[in-house]
Amino acid sequence: MLRNEGDKLSRVVVCTPKDEYFNVKNLKEQHIHRVADRYKAQQQFETLKSIMETCGCEVINVPELANHPNSVFTRDTALCTPQGYIKLRMGLAARRGEEKWMAEILESMGEPCAGEINEPGTVEGGDVILAGSVAFLGMSKRTNEEGAKQLAGILSKMNYEIRTVIVQPPHLHLGGTMSAVGPEQVLCCRDMFPKDFFNGFDTIDISCRGSSNGNVICLGDNEIIANAAENAEAIEALEKKGMIVHGIDLSEFRKGAGGPTCLVLPVERK
Repeated sequence: MLRNEGDKLSRVVVCTPKDEYFNVKNLKEQHIHRVADRYKAQQQFETLKSIMETCGCEVINVPELANHPNSVFTRDTALCTPQGYIKLRMGLAARRGEEKWMAEILESMGEPCAGEINEPGTVEGGDVILAGSVAFLGMSKRTNEEGAKQLAGILSKMNYEIRTVIVQPPHLHLGGTMSAVGPEQVLCCRDMFPKDFFNGFDTIDISCRGSSNGNVICLGDNEIIANAAENAEAIEALEKKGMIVHGIDLSEFRKGAGGPTCLVLPVERK
């Protein structure tokens, strides 16, 4: 069950890069900037998993989907809610098929399906952040108006208040601009959002520099994982608020246009 991304992280699905992430036939089609270094990427990923496990999170590792180098970015494939998972529909055509793959994984874990995004709608998980009674939803290159409408309909029935914003370049997803870092606390690139967008939340404001400046993983209990190379401003702001920040190197996944949260599909928070 997951209602608030600011709660303690207790169960996730990840996909360790083994072969597919390094076997990119068409960089542009896959929206991957450069092919990652295998050894470095795997070491970085092991560090990420180790920190989550040390903090008491169950880490479920699944094999990559054949011919899908982006399958390491599990966050985008589904959305877990208090009533089960929502099967999304990828905005990047080359990623289509990952939704079915993840749906089968989640159902094998006993997660019921709470809804589905249908064509022509598209929604990627990086554009949705659940925060208690509020669902923050970004419309982007990957999440279109029809997809946002369908998702809003599903989440409204779960009593979420929907707050929607258009994600501006160079950000790929909403998750590049904001993250829940506590039950009622949000890290955000403040200038990207309307003045009243975060009413009811304590905000930690940072600049809009970079495409993933606001992207961090909330572990719960005031602990955070951040990309040390790109989240320096966020790390400083979070530490000033008394949070423990695990700054790790995830540079090999920036080559695939992914931030910390992209690598983790949260299934349960308590």
